[in-house]
Amino acid sequence: MNFIYIHINTGIHTDFIFNNLNKMLFEAKGWNLKNSDKIALGGAAKKKKKNTNNSNKNNSSNGKKGNSTGSSITEEDVERVINPTIFDETSNKNEKLKKNEKRNEKNKLEQEQNSGNIELAKSKRRENDKLDKIGKNGEASNVKSDKKRQSRDDDNDSSTKVKRSKAIQKSVNTSTTLSTTPANDSVAAPMPIPVTSQTKLTPLQQKMMSKLSGSRFRWINEQLYTITSEEALKLIKEQPSLFDEYHQGFRSQVSSWPENPVDVFVNQFKQRLTTRNINAPGGLPGNQDKRIVVADMGCGEAQFSADIGQFVKQLQKKGKKYRNLNVDVHSYDLKKYNERITVADIKNVPLASGSASIVIFCLALMGTNFLDFIKEAYRILQPRGELWIAEIKSRFTDGGPERAENVGSEFVEALKLNGFFHKLTDNSNKMFTRFEFFKPPQDIIDERRAKLERKRKFIEEESEKEKLESKREKRPEGEWLLKPCIYKRR
Repeated sequence: MNFIYIHINTGIHTDFIFNNLNKMLFEAKGWNLKNSDKIALGGAAKKKKKNTNNSNKNNSSNGKKGNSTGSSITEEDVERVINPTIFDETSNKNEKLKKNEKRNEKNKLEQEQNSGNIELAKSKRRENDKLDKIGKNGEASNVKSDKKRQSRDDDNDSSTKVKRSKAIQKSVNTSTTLSTTPANDSVAAPMPIPVTSQTKLTPLQQKMMSKLSGSRFRWINEQLYTITSEEALKLIKEQPSLFDEYHQGFRSQVSSWPENPVDVFVNQFKQRLTTRNINAPGGLPGNQDKRIVVADMGCGEAQFSADIGQFVKQLQKKGKKYRNLNVDVHSYDLKKYNERITVADIKNVPLASGSASIVIFCLALMGTNFLDFIKEAYRILQPRGELWIAEIKSRFTDGGPERAENVGSEFVEALKLNGFFHKLTDNSNKMFTRFEFFKPPQDIIDERRAKLERKRKFIEEESEKEKLESKREKRPEGEWLLKPCIYKRR
């Protein structure tokens, strides 16, 4: 009757009343139905699914208050029955509050992502996903998927960390390079990247690097052959790395030759020193105290000095004959590549006149004023001192394949006009020609002058000297007497 009274006064639908009545009867004490969980009461299954969480909360709250009746009808259900509109408004407010909370959480996550806290944002995202999953499908079914997602996120986190570290390292490197490079308005020519022996290169990189170094060597070689010795000294002082690049390319060029001219001079020195006495016919020239002084002009890396110094030490250890052997090698070039080298323009070296017994030019007549080098050699040589020269065959304008014996004849005549006597021309090597001259003593010079006067050729020789000097004034000898050794451009 109470239910009928509520129906009359409130206007609630009868279905709702009978459903609640059935619910009270079946949930009263003493009722034990099998499969009661599967029984749908009054067709309210959908509402029950939606409000499972609320009903569980209400049941737990009723249990705490000590409700001994065992009924599942709560004050919330009564309020739903009596004031349905008010309950709907409160539920809508709760839903709006939940939506606002979720929106705020999303905004916080976006802010954290923007500030760089990626890991914290991802962990919170995982927690929210886990709660959503539990609310929809239950907690048990989401454990495996959460583990998979966590492992996947961890992998993504590790990959993103690696990417971030690489990006940071790259930015640091670029910033350091930008800070170290000078800010010049004029753009300088790019210098080659130094490649050490420890640098590992692929075969393609090695091929490209060899081509690059070869072209660089040819450019430096052309510069040194087409300028004076003074300009070359200034160039190397301003850019010392050019000297190293040139000799690196020179080593690779000479390695393909059948013979290195430096090795030829070293072997000649060793043979004449060990087979003949000093100052004897066929032996090496020396001072009165049998001291040998060698001036290696344009020495490069001073290989001759290193090889001869080691050989002399070995001879001094062998026996008494060479115990007092004294050999001094002075090496001159545009850069102090090692401790054996003295920096100098080889047309003016710091040696006293008549102090050297041998002067060597091994592929060193490179400047356009190379006859000045010859005059300097004549100055520092002692009487009967020897001049050794090796030059590439392609530099000589005379001779040819059919006239190999005449290669360098014009060059020999030019050196005769500068006071030297010609001893030997060796064309046996395919790549270079070797010459030997000596500085005649004063008695031989006087004797030769007397002969020329008797034959009335002395005046002619003097006129030839004048012609040579006047020709040099018009055009440097590096353009006509010895052609510059310029490689073909590829």
